[in-house]
Amino acid sequence: MKAVHFGAGNIGRGFIGLLLSKSGYQVQFVDVNDQLVDLLKQRGEYTVTLANEQGDTIVVENITAINGKDLDAVAKAVAEADLVTTAVGVNILKFIAEGIARGIKLRVADSAYPLHIIACENAIGGSSQLKEHVYSHLSEEIRQRASSSVAFPNAAVDRIVPLQQHEDKLHVTVEPFFEWVVDRSAMLPGFHEIEEVDYVDNLQPYIERKLFTVNTGHCTAAYHGFLKGYGTIQDAMKDKALAAEVRETLGETGAALVREYDFNQADHNQYIDTIIERFRNPHLTDEVVRVGRSPIRKLSPNDRLVRPALMAHAHGMQVPHLARAMAAALLFDYPEDPESVELQSTIKEHGVQAAITKYTEIPETHPVHELVVAAYESLKHRD
Repeated sequence: MKAVHFGAGNIGRGFIGLLLSKSGYQVQFVDVNDQLVDLLKQRGEYTVTLANEQGDTIVVENITAINGKDLDAVAKAVAEADLVTTAVGVNILKFIAEGIARGIKLRVADSAYPLHIIACENAIGGSSQLKEHVYSHLSEEIRQRASSSVAFPNAAVDRIVPLQQHEDKLHVTVEPFFEWVVDRSAMLPGFHEIEEVDYVDNLQPYIERKLFTVNTGHCTAAYHGFLKGYGTIQDAMKDKALAAEVRETLGETGAALVREYDFNQADHNQYIDTIIERFRNPHLTDEVVRVGRSPIRKLSPNDRLVRPALMAHAHGMQVPHLARAMAAALLFDYPEDPESVELQSTIKEHGVQAAITKYTEIPETHPVHELVVAAYESLKHRD
């Protein structure tokens, strides 16, 4: 079995590629980093270390790589694959779409064998977004032919893989915990299930549970940690007041999730406990600025801060802590992050109220908008 995976970075190697290899796939990584591609092709394997007391190490074998700049090679690989996955970042999906589209065009000309394309990104409907980008490169005739043999099941993925530097450029350290959930209802018949992946018939609750707990909690710790001058999430979570702020924020998202999707309250509380302990993992070093990067994306209407706040508000719940998290994101002033630079420029030129409306799409008359403004002023002038 052949899998083509776009993105040979730490997440691609330490999470998706690892599981695909363990499940019996020959994994062809696609990346535009020449050094990574050359090393993967030369070695055909790499190591993954778990951030636990034992430092368990796994050798990932049966792998190779393709340079993403060679669209003909990418298309050929996609045309011959049993599975295509991505871990490139949702904003990069549009850039890999043409190679996938070319591969689909080759494939449907010669075969009706099913192909599943799964975007493993921190976004709601990542595979659906990828499908839109891919189909924009295909004629209506090819789209129709592909509709019966190419599927784009959405997925939810979760594993903390911090920025890291190793002497071995292919070696990667990851946390022991992971979760990969795929929408079974979108799968075509005869699909070979990936080991240790959960397949569910209704994915939306799992996507939002993860996004509004793991990602909301992570960025809340990052933005408040940044304002307090902490360098890592682990150091930030040692601050009792900050850790309590994270827990209160997840209490708000949790209440909304329980009401929206009928999750068991006790089970969800345990899930929150697990997530907070993951943030504290002493065997990881996760930089605050890495987790906080791209604040505009994280403040967007359907992402980890705004959507749960509006969901909770729609159920009649108060969201002071989510408002504080949004305010802290607005104060994330990190010159090395382009989105942070844009955000601060917008606030300086147009004011924070206009910036909130522009990036969150919450109108100024909305109660949550007012909460965020008040929280922004409070955090901005805090000693």
